[in-house]
Amino acid sequence: MLYYLFDFLDKQFNIPGSGMFQYTSFRAGMAVLTALLIALFFGKKIINYLRREQLGETVRDLGLEGQKEKSGTPTMGGIIIILATIIPTLLFAKLENIYIIILLVSTLWLGAIGFLDDYIKVFRKNKKGLAGKFKVLGQLGLGLFVGTMIYFSPDVTVKHQVPVEQAQVMGQNIVKFSDEEKSLDTTVPFLKNNEFNYGQLLFWMDESGKLKYEWIVFLIAVIFIITAVSNGANLTDGIDGLAAGSSVIIVAALALFAFVSGNIIFSDYLNIVFIPRTEEVVIFCTAFIGGLIGFLWYNTYPAQVFMGDTGSLTIGGLIAVIAIIIRKELMLPVLCGIFFAESLSVMLQVSYFKYTKRKFGEGRRIFLMSPLHHHFQKEGFHESKIVNRMLIVGFILAVVTIITLKMR
Repeated sequence: MLYYLFDFLDKQFNIPGSGMFQYTSFRAGMAVLTALLIALFFGKKIINYLRREQLGETVRDLGLEGQKEKSGTPTMGGIIIILATIIPTLLFAKLENIYIIILLVSTLWLGAIGFLDDYIKVFRKNKKGLAGKFKVLGQLGLGLFVGTMIYFSPDVTVKHQVPVEQAQVMGQNIVKFSDEEKSLDTTVPFLKNNEFNYGQLLFWMDESGKLKYEWIVFLIAVIFIITAVSNGANLTDGIDGLAAGSSVIIVAALALFAFVSGNIIFSDYLNIVFIPRTEEVVIFCTAFIGGLIGFLWYNTYPAQVFMGDTGSLTIGGLIAVIAIIIRKELMLPVLCGIFFAESLSVMLQVSYFKYTKRKFGEGRRIFLMSPLHHHFQKEGFHESKIVNRMLIVGFILAVVTIITLKMR
């Protein structure tokens, strides 16, 4: 909204400084600062309200050190992240941008699913919360929305590199890109010819068949990615500061990808797909980062508030949606390595337990407890040390993911 106000003032009255809102870097900086201030100031008020209403977490006794002391800690703190992300985005982003529309709808959609889950746990005193099938149904619905918007919207386009003789001259730079076109191409890490199209999975079809049915494959992939990353973040949210801290690193890397993907010079230099209009995704990402850091202020050990499913489902789903928008979803297994490891530990633990129970008559475990962070707690590590070391690993994974842009 402020973008449109200052754009009007600049054009009509030429007020000094109003033209700053035309620069993505300035609006991104303002978005992160505004989100941080909102999370810090209103976060305290929200926590006090949650505590006053006795909306505390009911902690299951898992035999972990310091666990009982956390009982009664206010939950639903994900509201802080959501508000601190949406408000700066509304203030500083171009609201007609298709990607901003997708991201705002995704935020509210995922927030509603998580809030409903927390509401059932807290108000209905049902520890199971929202039934798993309804969570998956909500994530499936969002996947259909995101996939359909990306595939069918005329504003979602890319530019591919072309031979030098067809290149355009921009200033002193020769930019080798075609006109805007609809495409499902995405970036594959580590490979030189790094563009992959979902239609290639239909290898038994001819080109016309691939073009006709590729959107179905794309929708299935989008649904799977959103569900997997959202649930991965949900499983990671088990000790103070881990999910929020990991997400800051991940979203910062995605913000960098969004910036270079939306800049034709950098896209040319890095040999990646140029995606027009994704510079506005940077505004959303920086607001998201500010909201996460502001929430982390209150969520570090010992936590004053838990994000609950309101936060964890939202941040995981948004990370997936951002990656899909900027065509970097195939990098998520590396970038979201912490989420992936947590999810994998649960799947391995459950599968092995069922297998050994069926074969030997008693269930056996690979880990002392899953998800993975609880295994380390059982080994005697303090949760602060676990979080700090996992964040270091997350930072290394983010650096590796960024380096893949040139490791081809």
